Amino acid sequence: MRRRSFTERPISRLAIWARRIALFSFAATLIAVILVRSGALDIVPALSTLAGALVLACVAILLAFGAGIVIWREGVGGGRYAATAFAIGLALIAYPAYLGTKAYRLPAIYDISTDPIDPPRFDAIARLRPRDANPIAYAGLYAAELQHAAYSDIEPDDTNSTPQEAYDAAMKVITKRRWRVVDARPPQAAGPRIIDTRAPQSASARDGIIEAIARTPILGFRDDVVVRVRPTSDGARIDVRSASRYGRHDFGTNATRVRNLIDDIDDVLALPVKKPAPPPVQAAGKGNSAKR
Repeated sequence: MRRRSFTERPISRLAIWARRIALFSFAATLIAVILVRSGALDIVPALSTLAGALVLACVAILLAFGAGIVIWREGVGGGRYAATAFAIGLALIAYPAYLGTKAYRLPAIYDISTDPIDPPRFDAIARLRPRDANPIAYAGLYAAELQHAAYSDIEPDDTNSTPQEAYDAAMKVITKRRWRVVDARPPQAAGPRIIDTRAPQSASARDGIIEAIARTPILGFRDDVVVRVRPTSDGARIDVRSASRYGRHDFGTNATRVRNLIDDIDDVLALPVKKPAPPPVQAAGKGNSAKR
């Protein structure tokens, strides 16, 4: 009986190294994301680790292309290795590439406010921010112009609800989103005016303030949010400010957060108020007989 000899095709070295580098970049990216989200490492070294992992992902893609050319011309093996490296590298750089396109289209700002003239202030959060974070003060007129050009729909929310109702709705939405509330001060109505100037005057109206810390979904960056509820003649005005702690470009994250927060608050305010059920009426002559 004649035996057929089988010779294994050599595997492309480029394909082997492409897969090795792709797997290493995947592990490094996973570790960097964990470090950023947990806060176990400072933000700059953590982001440097992430950037290095993404560079390796690009190298893996290039090696996979080179391996594909070698496999096609020389007929060697390693097609699965090259395909795996290409898929992993492409998956790792897809989201950064998406952010790059947004950075090209959107202005380089990191602080969004519905009231650029008198933006809500960060008070309690200002004491918690790291020293290397972005400035706590609003950037000014130039940033306001860039914001208006890119996000013209970011405006104050004027509602006919009472200030307390607007404040409660904002707290409900923030609690549902599981943001960390740093400070919460409900609005205070102004007391009656006293004509006699010699008598002590009542306290003036106080804005409702909610300061909270939100986190981005993937890397878990901590962004600061403040909601201000100000009484008006017709009800209340809600202003929202959202600012990133790091980076000169937020890729539209803060504008999206402000827009969605206002929409959710309006949805809560639009819900019908449930009136308490009246107490049951007892039949005459039962349970109410007077003691003699």
